[in-house]
Amino acid sequence: MTEYMDVHRGMKGITNEELREAHRADQAIEGEEGVRFKHAWADPESGTVYCLSEGPSAEAVQRVHSRTGHPADEIHPVRWTV
Repeated sequence: MTEYMDVHRGMKGITNEELREAHRADQAIEGEEGVRFKHAWADPESGTVYCLSEGPSAEAVQRVHSRTGHPADEIHPVRWTV
């Protein structure tokens, strides 16, 4: 499985609870696409949200996000971590 970092824009003012709700919504259906959402981070001032996941493809990650109402603007494979 590959790890992916995705970026969501336009979420200015997102609260911690809204981020948690969005993350839980993804986790509720992630298994249907073979994805596992690991972490999410948000900067409410810029409206940028980042999600780290693991899955079979960027398309599978996007399908989950789209079904839960917050499609990603960018999805990047993470090849190495330290």
